[in-house]
Amino acid sequence: MLLMLYLIAITAEAMTGALSAGRRGMDWFGVVLIACVTALGGGSVRDVLLGHYPLTWVKHPEYLVLTSCAALLTIFIAPMMRRLRSLFLVLDALGLVAFTLIGCMTALEMGQGMLVASISGVITGVFGGILRDIFCNDIPLVFRRELYASVSFAAAWFYLGCDYFKVPAEQAMLLTLFGGFLVRLLAIRFHWEMPKFHYNDQQ
Repeated sequence: MLLMLYLIAITAEAMTGALSAGRRGMDWFGVVLIACVTALGGGSVRDVLLGHYPLTWVKHPEYLVLTSCAALLTIFIAPMMRRLRSLFLVLDALGLVAFTLIGCMTALEMGQGMLVASISGVITGVFGGILRDIFCNDIPLVFRRELYASVSFAAAWFYLGCDYFKVPAEQAMLLTLFGGFLVRLLAIRFHWEMPKFHYNDQQ
């Protein structure tokens, strides 16, 4: 089930990345590049930091093909995308938690401790979007919108807590997916945000 969610998530993330590139008027190569970075960048950063080789998209090049095709498809169906905004928000929320779980599991399988595993989960969950926004010359949305990275961090620790208390793996995964998904949707619905820091040199 987690693999299916992962495939859905990278497809959805690739399409949102392609739309971001389109807003910047990039050519088709730029669209595909931004899409792939958005979908696979978080996992790649995690793997590099943990020394986990080969990278996921190197081991499974079909993921690169899938995200590239999703990007090219987005170019042709872009006029319809506004109607699908709610669907993409739902898929993004699911993808965030699924990526977080995969990041935690990868670190635990390598024998890393809980703190490193939780950070690995957050990196997998949010760094694709951060890289997308940096490449598009924007302040990353994760730093200025509804709860996002904090949902990933909370989901990571919830899963690690379940693992620590020997909750069966499948139950822990389902509970984390449902809980993280619900909190993310509530954050979108009620505009829950982290406190902002404002500083002005002129004052």
